[in-house]
Amino acid sequence: MAKDKTAFVCSECGYDSPKWAGRCPSCGRWNTMKEFTVSAEPKPSASTRAAAALGGTGRQRGAVRLAAIDAAAEPRMAMPDAELNRVLGGGLVPGSLTLIGGEPGIGKSTLLLQTALALGCRVLYVSGEESERQIKLRADRIGTPRGDLMLLCETRLDEIFAQIKQVQPDIVVVDSIQTIYLDGLENSPGSVTQIRECAAALLKYAKESGVPVLLVGHITKDGTIAGPKILEHIVDTVLQFEGDRHYLYRILRSIKNRFGSTAELGIYEMCGSGLRSVDNPSELLLTRENSELSGTAVAAALEGFRPFLIETQALVSSAAYGTPQRTVTGFDLRRLNMLLAVLEKRVGFKIMQKDVFLNIAGGLRVSDPAIDLSVIAAVLSSNVDTAIGSDVCMAGEVGLSGEIRPVTRIAQRIAEAEKLGFKRMLVPAGSIKGLEQQPRNMELVPVARVEEALRQLFG
Repeated sequence: MAKDKTAFVCSECGYDSPKWAGRCPSCGRWNTMKEFTVSAEPKPSASTRAAAALGGTGRQRGAVRLAAIDAAAEPRMAMPDAELNRVLGGGLVPGSLTLIGGEPGIGKSTLLLQTALALGCRVLYVSGEESERQIKLRADRIGTPRGDLMLLCETRLDEIFAQIKQVQPDIVVVDSIQTIYLDGLENSPGSVTQIRECAAALLKYAKESGVPVLLVGHITKDGTIAGPKILEHIVDTVLQFEGDRHYLYRILRSIKNRFGSTAELGIYEMCGSGLRSVDNPSELLLTRENSELSGTAVAAALEGFRPFLIETQALVSSAAYGTPQRTVTGFDLRRLNMLLAVLEKRVGFKIMQKDVFLNIAGGLRVSDPAIDLSVIAAVLSSNVDTAIGSDVCMAGEVGLSGEIRPVTRIAQRIAEAEKLGFKRMLVPAGSIKGLEQQPRNMELVPVARVEEALRQLFG
């Protein structure tokens, strides 16, 4: 009789080895090799289990000519949530496997439950962490179901497939993938092998049946989705639910999307009745009460195709210790150091020996280079203790030579600023040349260098 064998699998890349190593030979990461047992007895594969859930052996597909394939747009299932629709790229694609990750208590289960309640179709909600009573109490607080919502509290994948075969749902929600396990594997739920095999079986089911599957995934301490990195390669879409539990706002980002853009984001507000979509985030991210205080500047940022205005806050003070501090929230620290070097070298302000604290208000993390100009303006405003006018906003990328480079979609940024009542906007001189329509109630100030922009702001 054959004996079971022990193997080691990297939790990052999925590389397997017969012996343990401190560093993965494939991806080079340290302390990622996890032990699991390989059973000598043959077990049903993930494909076999998924085929059994469909009541057959699965479709046999052969080679198809490229010219014979219909290239029409993929049909999508519209979600009742406009923010979720935007992040998904226009809706949920039939047969897709979507993974939603986030910190514990951030609102992943609430988002999926309120989406399942608002859908007018049959949804099978599989929960491996909560009981029916807990889900019922949350559902009563969120709203009344419009369709046929079925609850299943189960962690065994074979039983889940049996219920899927019986219920015949239009959408399947699994909360969470780390709690689901297969009987034939010796490893515990949440291990590398269990997550990989369960995700492969669910993917096989989704592709064969055309039923979209939504998965909830936990994250680790460093912010990555728990489990092997191959889990993110298996699924079609990876959404990251971000935010601080001590604040009301939540951000849904698309990290991977085979059916749409990865530059979109959705903004939610946590309230007593669940998550509320924020249609105009600019009004929530701006505070006009502190308009006379120094160290604040308003930037016209862009995430995907969505423009919004954010408030950049900076504080410059004398260094209390030998080494000046550089602390940022919602911005890249290395880019801040570069902008401070430009401000000192090209403009002549001595800031390198002072503490600089930078914060993007509202808990957002912005990577748009068009907010460089507002960062420099906020830092200099705090340094000279002079407030920037409350009716002034700006957009511009700053280069190493001190030039202000053009930014994309300047017309949308201008329209958003004009809608919120701003009277003056600093824009790159290279972007205003191709602008077809000038705003009616706002003055555009073209600037080509950082010195010109600071002269316009502070005289």
